[in-house]
Amino acid sequence: MPVNTEQLPNQADLLRRGLADLRAEDAELAQILDAEVTRQHRTLSLVSSSCAVKPRTLVASASALVNVTAEGMPGRRYNAGCENVTRVESLAIRRARELFDAQYANVQSHSASNANYQVLTGLLEPGDTLLGMAVEHGGHLTHGNTAAFSGDHYKAIQYGTTAEGLIDYDQVRRLALDHRPRIIMCCANAYSQVVDFEWFREIADEAGAILLADISHIAGLVATGRHPSPINVAHVTTTCTHKQLMGPRGGLILSGRDANTKVPGLRTTFSRALDQAVFPGMQGAPAVNMIAAKAAALGYARSAEFDAYMARIRSTADEFASAFQAHDYEVVGGRSENHAVLLQLRNGITGAIAEAALEHCGIIVNKHRVPGETRSSLVTSGLRIGTGSIAQRHIDARGCRQIVDLMCRILDNVTPLGEQDYTLAPTLREQFRLQTEALCALYPITDYA
Repeated sequence: MPVNTEQLPNQADLLRRGLADLRAEDAELAQILDAEVTRQHRTLSLVSSSCAVKPRTLVASASALVNVTAEGMPGRRYNAGCENVTRVESLAIRRARELFDAQYANVQSHSASNANYQVLTGLLEPGDTLLGMAVEHGGHLTHGNTAAFSGDHYKAIQYGTTAEGLIDYDQVRRLALDHRPRIIMCCANAYSQVVDFEWFREIADEAGAILLADISHIAGLVATGRHPSPINVAHVTTTCTHKQLMGPRGGLILSGRDANTKVPGLRTTFSRALDQAVFPGMQGAPAVNMIAAKAAALGYARSAEFDAYMARIRSTADEFASAFQAHDYEVVGGRSENHAVLLQLRNGITGAIAEAALEHCGIIVNKHRVPGETRSSLVTSGLRIGTGSIAQRHIDARGCRQIVDLMCRILDNVTPLGEQDYTLAPTLREQFRLQTEALCALYPITDYA
């Protein structure tokens, strides 16, 4: 007898039942999840590496696709039952290619760090030379830091920034010609200026290197034309989907004009080498429910609403940089040209102290190393501020100044007791926390109701 599909549960039915079951059968976990939603609404997040996803993306990430094992790529599966998985993955690939004007996209990487390692393992041999940006100058651990896989498995050479906090392209060229790296990595974890991809490609071509651009922190600005795109400049581009793209935690690997050219020294093309590096090289079955969530986010990223959001990210970054300078804080690089503002702290207050004190008052920031740093990554001398989450609150110029004023008053009332300990009067801390909550109420997160 044929199955009556009208009687079968759909996605909405599963979500409703799952929520009811969770609240009834695991109240402890349900309470924690609800508490996190409350925390996000009652605190101001100035973390540059995250923002609130759209509810539609949450729904996609909770889909029944999580039940499917789907090793391989669309059209080349090692498992049966993958009809809808292939439809979803093909949709995500098409949307990624269209959004970034790419010829190739792989949407399976579990994170941008995974994507970077997949590119490196696919194009390098252990011991090959890699040129990337130093962490203390704004680079990422996956760009050749000795604490991570990229600096442990390869001969990692590191470039930095000038005294003004700008990428030292002359140093990049000198190091590239001296060491002849197999791969040059560009873009950063904490860099507030525009990256000149054309200049990097010229250096890579002169040194006979492959150029890898990691745009995790600026992907939305690139997608909307507010930052130059590396897609048809670099040989390969990677990004995460959970920062500016408002998607799930995951990664993308992209390539433009070089996608179907042969990898120097290999007998295969970039697209083929990259696919093989993802599977079977590093990952088994992908998290296909997260691929669905990526598809949802990539679809939203083509909307006028998303474009307006990117415009707010830029304008609020400008306002924050100007407001901190008005309070006599040094902004590394002198300004922001993207979403990030990197601050040099003062008066003996370290990044660890500032991060903790501000969090106790309801403001979430990241401590970060700055050029010329002498302190460890657990302490630091600076703060990294990003405007992704703030822009979702539709905060205007006056609101930006109010937040900066509040942050400066908090830090002005902190007394450091070493590199990580401090005092802040409990009555003041409570006053500051209530002021933060008032700002949250005045500027609610409208993108994540």
